[in-house]
Amino acid sequence: MNLEFDLILAGGICALTKDNGGVSFEETSIGIIDHKIHSISQGLENKFTAKKILNAKALHILPGVIDTQVHFRDPGLTHKEDLASGTLAAIAGGVTSVLEMPNTKPAITTRELFLQKCESTQNRIWCNIGFFIGATEKNKAELRSLENLYACCGIKIFMGSSTGDLLVANEDSIFEILSSTKGPIAVHAEDEELLAQKKKDFEGCHDVLQHANIRSEQVALKATQQITRLAEKAKRKVHILHVSSQEEMEFLRDRKQYITVETTPQFLLMSAPDCYEKLGTKAQMNPPIRSERHRLAVWHGLENGTVDVIGTDHAPHTLEEKALTYPNSPSGMPGVQTLVPLMLDLVNQKKLSLEKLVELLCHNPARIYSPKAKGHLRVGFDADITVVDLKKQKTIENRWIKSKVGWTPYDQIKVSAWPFASIIRGQIAMQEDEIIGNPKGSLIEFEQR
Repeated sequence: MNLEFDLILAGGICALTKDNGGVSFEETSIGIIDHKIHSISQGLENKFTAKKILNAKALHILPGVIDTQVHFRDPGLTHKEDLASGTLAAIAGGVTSVLEMPNTKPAITTRELFLQKCESTQNRIWCNIGFFIGATEKNKAELRSLENLYACCGIKIFMGSSTGDLLVANEDSIFEILSSTKGPIAVHAEDEELLAQKKKDFEGCHDVLQHANIRSEQVALKATQQITRLAEKAKRKVHILHVSSQEEMEFLRDRKQYITVETTPQFLLMSAPDCYEKLGTKAQMNPPIRSERHRLAVWHGLENGTVDVIGTDHAPHTLEEKALTYPNSPSGMPGVQTLVPLMLDLVNQKKLSLEKLVELLCHNPARIYSPKAKGHLRVGFDADITVVDLKKQKTIENRWIKSKVGWTPYDQIKVSAWPFASIIRGQIAMQEDEIIGNPKGSLIEFEQR
């Protein structure tokens, strides 16, 4: 056969999707032609020619990792991050696709703004990207048409205050959105009324240690209970973001018919008060990092199947902004670049299986958001691939961070595994910490809703 591959990944340990949806690890080769996985077979490199062969012996080849929650601050807040720097950080850390949030300035809530954002990606993005459309009281009647725009991954509802008019706290309005749309809905679940009361109770407080008391587990639980009840009433699937508390995890455990659950690496790895004593306002985020009982409960939720996805909630702010006195300090921290090494380290610690990691970072994001031909190593699928070295010991350092803000809360953390390469649409974009060539990312196409 006169067949030449564009790229062959030779002899790696590949995370292949089983017929039942699980993962099997097989030593084999992957052949890529025209941005697609063309063949998965042992010894391809011995039978066919290729423009490039990557020796993947002893490396693990995963479906391209999808970070389901990032804030790249573009437009309007680009001194913190933009689409170029954020996607560069993604590929540097082994992430091949991201889903980006709408709370920019202006917020992405109209067709015109959404199309402008898509247009602004040309020749700038290093990984693949999809965008959320933000729900508001003003655009709720248009969301059914907006959710089917090309590259729209879903609708984002903020039940607690965020940027501009991105707040839908009225129960009737939330139910109207659930009832009138069909695609993925991601929810920031904090109760606005209770949050306002808590802020009043702690007025004049300048101690970041109180952040978790202001945005308490009750603030989160009340909103989570409300959105779950509305989802069940509307018979409508809803994805709850960054679940942080024991109370939420226990409530959601047996209410998964219409609910999928996301948490973050921060909630698995950090707890209060230690994180605030070590990092100060750098550890400040919404919802907050809570006490050790909550961290253990998030782990329990991961182990018992309550948690479906881990997304970073990458939300960078400059060190100057973070140095402001609480509560003037902004909430959020960078995370997209550290996702893969941190989660792989948990695999090596035997706290998480590699199969479970693939489900959390690849299969389940694809199941929930339905990007076309992504999330699995399958013939015919897009050749978005994360290659990792489970034996590479490294130290995460600020100087490695590609985000504009140039810092990570995980600075000086030693990990036992590392991303070896990021392959975007069949082309090597990062290999052994070296960025290769020009931006190769594209807008993600999603299944019709």
